[in-house]
Amino acid sequence: MAKKNITVTRETASGLNTHFNVPGRGEVTRGQLVREVQVGKHPGYHTRDVNGRRIVASNPDGSERNHLG
Repeated sequence: MAKKNITVTRETASGLNTHFNVPGRGEVTRGQLVREVQVGKHPGYHTRDVNGRRIVASNPDGSERNHLG
């Protein structure tokens, strides 16, 4: 399984994650990360629609330690 090491670096006041740190690359926007996940560049993550916005989420694996955040 892929190592899940993408972390949130910025979010809105309402809690929407807007920027992420991708190790070895630095900070990327939510839109850029969504596109990369959709084409398979980050195994272990998927996208989903929440209130009309595409968001990135880690695939479930039973661990509470590796959630985005």
